[in-house]
Amino acid sequence: MQVFEPFTLSGLELKNKIVMAPMTRSRAINNIPNDLMKEYYSQRADAGLILSEATGVSANGTGYPRIPSAYTRQQIEGWKNIVDGVHSKGGKFFVQLFHTGRVSSSLNLPKGGRTVAPSSIPLTSMEMYTDQEGMQPHDVPKEMSLSDIKQAQEEFVSAATKLIEAGIDGIEVHSANGYLLEQFLDPGTNQRTDEYGGNFKNRAKFTLETTQKVVDAIGADKVGIRFSPYSVLHGMTGDYPEITEVYTYLAQELSKMGIVYIHIADQRAAMSAPEFATEIWKIIGENFNGTMLGGGDVWSADKAEELLKDGFDLVYVGRAFIANPDLIEKFKTGKELSAPDVDKLYTPGPEGYTDWE
Repeated sequence: MQVFEPFTLSGLELKNKIVMAPMTRSRAINNIPNDLMKEYYSQRADAGLILSEATGVSANGTGYPRIPSAYTRQQIEGWKNIVDGVHSKGGKFFVQLFHTGRVSSSLNLPKGGRTVAPSSIPLTSMEMYTDQEGMQPHDVPKEMSLSDIKQAQEEFVSAATKLIEAGIDGIEVHSANGYLLEQFLDPGTNQRTDEYGGNFKNRAKFTLETTQKVVDAIGADKVGIRFSPYSVLHGMTGDYPEITEVYTYLAQELSKMGIVYIHIADQRAAMSAPEFATEIWKIIGENFNGTMLGGGDVWSADKAEELLKDGFDLVYVGRAFIANPDLIEKFKTGKELSAPDVDKLYTPGPEGYTDWE
């Protein structure tokens, strides 16, 4: 099967075409990557590529409890420990960098953190979990000044640079799932009247500038990006006028930068997103000259093969990897997969995380 064949990702040799998707697991106590996380990722090093869970670039961007970050010395040392473990098992590892923007509660922010977003529009359709007080309303974000925008971009650059110096194979810029970069793309959350708001090219400016700055710092051959078109997660609009135009434009501009891949998050199964109004992944692929990564609801090698035949070069697998660290072998043999314990997805400790048979 094609899915088990090796793949060269801009000079990086992957042992197969299966990618472990980025999945928040909330095991990073005090936002510091730790030995338990090293065990978790090392257990799954048979994947062609592992994408880390979303990782905060600053105190401002760390809106969830117990998520890892990459802006302090301890955090970077934690990631070095993890990638050393993955590399020792022959795996390849990218860290996904993000900023939560308005998807945040002040109780979850490290000292000095504040909630910022393109516009001062709070997320009111859902609440945020906090360890201290349970479910709480999301913060009302401060609208970012031009200085705030530049600061956030430099935070991405700083985190990416330190991670590459620590031995990480590459960086995924997270412009999906309703977090800060997608908040700029979406007209429902970006109601600015300056150069970062209004028409779709202005709304795309923050994502493109941020990515370009990361490319300038670490090289295009170490940078990928994630999008989730038509997503309604975290209050995103879903379908809106010029959605195909904005993603066509993004793909064309990212091609000029020469980044490694575009990762299309399909949330229709896992997150009950609506059906795509267009074959947006094909539109993006036709305008991008790099690798296309896609997936969604992949629980067998046959489903992965279907996605490869549909135009993707690599296939990500998400929740099936949670309870099946030996997923590649199970895919090859057709052995039944274990089901994850949804009650343990975000709890601290090894149960439901590293203790699978």
